[in-house]
Amino acid sequence: MLRTRVLTAAVLLAVFLSALFLLPRPGWIASCALFLGLSAWEWGALAALAAVGRMIYSTFLVGIFVLLWILEASVTNGSYGPAWLYYAAGLFWIVLAPVWIWRQPRSGGRALLLAAGATVLLPAAAALVDLRGVHPSLLLAALAVVWISDTAAYFVGRRFGKRKLAPSISPGKTWEGVAGALVAVGLYALAWAYLGGSGGMPAWPSGARVASAWILPVLLGLAVAGMIGDLFESLIKRQAGVKDSGTLLPGHGGILDRFDAPVAMLPLAVLAFMR
Repeated sequence: MLRTRVLTAAVLLAVFLSALFLLPRPGWIASCALFLGLSAWEWGALAALAAVGRMIYSTFLVGIFVLLWILEASVTNGSYGPAWLYYAAGLFWIVLAPVWIWRQPRSGGRALLLAAGATVLLPAAAALVDLRGVHPSLLLAALAVVWISDTAAYFVGRRFGKRKLAPSISPGKTWEGVAGALVAVGLYALAWAYLGGSGGMPAWPSGARVASAWILPVLLGLAVAGMIGDLFESLIKRQAGVKDSGTLLPGHGGILDRFDAPVAMLPLAVLAFMR
């Protein structure tokens, strides 16, 4: 199983980096549309939609995503996603998702869950386009926040974890793992601030509109958002009675199982770095 997970992760990373740095803009947008469609298909399954319903839901969200491309120049002021889309996502992840996780409601209906899926997935896909549009290094640097956070949380939690973070949602997560993740992201933030133009060095990542003094709190906030995204998707899966959101990625599960944290973090990264 571990070998399969590592091999799948290596292939995913190679494909992602190749697309990130080599694809022209239309090709990248098409890749993001594919990501959105597959994610919506999995989300539809979590909402207990039949195959026809999942297809309609996926097509609907991808259609809106393509419409944003058509309206990009005239409505979104040159960015792919309109500002309101990111602010709606920010409201969801900062206010509504934590309350949802805390209360763990089992009622509300399928329509509410599908609306939540649109609020989660559409801004994330648009953010992939906008952050990459500034510079590929900006998107890569933002995603590294989640990768560093997840890796540190796993190893620190496995070695030192005792106090469960949310045992009824994700029994493997611990407060010690959270602390380790925040320390690791804090060190990453300090490196980012140093490489952001100090000492005569070229700014990295390119295009991030954030002062060096704000990099630490911004990256820590993005890391926390990623943890909320992870917990939220775990809650939705638990309430749906499934372990994984899908089977597309051998050893990992589905698309949402690997990108639960980035979908929460990416729209907030746009607000932090571009607005």
